Amino acid sequence: MDISRAEQRILHLLAQGGRIDIEKDDNRKIVTVTCITRDGWRASGLDLALFRKLKRRRCIASSGGRPYRITQQGLVLVRSQLDNQ
Repeated sequence: MDISRAEQRILHLLAQGGRIDIEKDDNRKIVTVTCITRDGWRASGLDLALFRKLKRRRCIASSGGRPYRITQQGLVLVRSQLDNQ
């Protein structure tokens, strides 16, 4: 399965140890999503549509109320790069 350049970029950041923080409104609907790198910087390029696409493909998951992280399926889809650990 091929993924877009934007998806590739976000998955690469998550594979390096990043996370996706979400903010919900009073009705428990997701309002904003933010990609945080392993260094604590906010990464651009992640919007609600891309977040839902990654979630639908099961590339990211959250457990126990923690931030979203990359899954094994996401690691398979992300292309190898030299700085991936």
